Amino acid sequence: MERRFFLALLLTGIVLLAPAVLFPPPPRPTTPVVPAVGDTGAVMPSVVPVPGALTTPTNDGRTARRTGETAGPSVAPVRPETVVVGGERATYRFSSVGAVPLSVELTGYRALNGDRGEVVVRDRALPLLSYTMVTGADTVRWAGAPFTSSTSGSLADPSVRFVARDGSGTTVRYVRTADEYLTDVRVTVPGASGRSYLLVGLPSGFVSHEADSVEDSRYLSYAAKPVPRSAKGVAFSSLDPGERELVAGPLSWAVAKNKYFLVGLLSPSDSTPFSELQAVGGPRESRMATRGTGTVVMPLVDGEARFTLYIGPQSWERMRGIGREFETANPYGGWFQGMVQPFSIIVMKLMLWLKRVVQLDYGWVLVIFGLGIRILLWPLNQSAMRSSIRMQRLQPEIMAVQAQYKSDPQRLQQEMMKVYQSHGMSPLAPLAGCIPMLIPMPVFFALFFVFQNTIEFRDVPFLWLGDISLKDPLYILPIVTGLSMYLMSWIGMRNMPPNPQAKILLYLMPAMFTVFLLNTASGLSIYYLVQQIAAIPQQWLIANERQKAQVVPAKAK
Repeated sequence: MERRFFLALLLTGIVLLAPAVLFPPPPRPTTPVVPAVGDTGAVMPSVVPVPGALTTPTNDGRTARRTGETAGPSVAPVRPETVVVGGERATYRFSSVGAVPLSVELTGYRALNGDRGEVVVRDRALPLLSYTMVTGADTVRWAGAPFTSSTSGSLADPSVRFVARDGSGTTVRYVRTADEYLTDVRVTVPGASGRSYLLVGLPSGFVSHEADSVEDSRYLSYAAKPVPRSAKGVAFSSLDPGERELVAGPLSWAVAKNKYFLVGLLSPSDSTPFSELQAVGGPRESRMATRGTGTVVMPLVDGEARFTLYIGPQSWERMRGIGREFETANPYGGWFQGMVQPFSIIVMKLMLWLKRVVQLDYGWVLVIFGLGIRILLWPLNQSAMRSSIRMQRLQPEIMAVQAQYKSDPQRLQQEMMKVYQSHGMSPLAPLAGCIPMLIPMPVFFALFFVFQNTIEFRDVPFLWLGDISLKDPLYILPIVTGLSMYLMSWIGMRNMPPNPQAKILLYLMPAMFTVFLLNTASGLSIYYLVQQIAAIPQQWLIANERQKAQVVPAKAK
């Protein structure tokens, strides 16, 4: 039983050391974008190439006009106007050129990259959105087109209205809701008929405000939610420059995001979903993929397209309150999303509930959470360890039976069953005894992914740590965690028969976990360290029971 148990731990450790290799989605082969078919059987247009137009990516990753494409409502170049809409939580800036949002400053989220002030969600040189009209064979881009702006509404629900200066009557209206991160958008194009579509370009990248900008760029991606299926993510790093990937509709929403913030479009209802999301890999200035092109295709109904714009933090509770599984904009787990995502949601709910109950910082919440998990598993672990002691007693009888009937497999099986029955045990006892010790692993993996994108842990200090979402700069937690794991294993091996494999694992497993935790969120080390320390008393008690179990048979003999 001990060999199987330590083999299971070894395999678990190997998996822990390779999550970055196993979980990210693999690079996909370059394939042309195939037009998707909507509910009505109509063929939706592909952005690259657009029917009737020849386009090519520019250096910034967006699509530039070449031939067969008209430059949407346009007149002589004019000086752009910036419209500012303030609020307690978010301040929006819109441009009259293209009728698009430029940036959103988020009050309460401090920039951690050394810049003073708050986080500003923006692209490096481009607006957050772009609009393109496709009607039959005509493609009209609004980039550079001048609009006239006007504001109205109350202070609580202000609105900004842009009207094209070419006299076409094209309008774009933004109405901010009670939730300042949400804005209702209505685009009206008079005279649009037949198969007409509005193509909304998502941000091609973000300015990083994190202390580790390289780490932040690793989470740059697009994601979309097909109506009947789970959310699908397309990481910038999974696309080579110019490579295209299509997320076929109908879609409930589509987003562009970095580690903690996102720009998302939500369809007004399931009756008018988005047609598709098209993602194209952008040029790479280095090995890191920091640019991409994402375009959402939505149909125009009676010359009008509506959607809700979300620009803000990836707050799990807030996004869950929006509905339509918007909280799954972070598809956890890569290849193993179907297995990891449910555990991540459960762990996230427990952490948020515990935070509301104890009213403490998340560092102490992790300590309490780790203790609670260990207390809940105490009876199961106790039973498993005592089962291990009983199996240890059976080993001489089992080995004798195996030696006596090794040439008769059927008789060997019968005699083995008699041995187990005489001691009131099941042949499955060795396997059942290992399961409780592996139960904490799904929680550990879930926390690993939760710490990757959960903004609730961002900029949260604890003891000497400035931010529990970042690695320990002094490497104290990983080293102490490795030492505690070694101590627990050493105590657990007391009064056990000599086992060379177990002795190797006594040093190997703590070393593997220490290396793994060096570059992970320090909050994960807090949780696991508490787990190890809380398990030491139980290991000590079981080691003493094992010693007594060895003394009693010797006296009886």
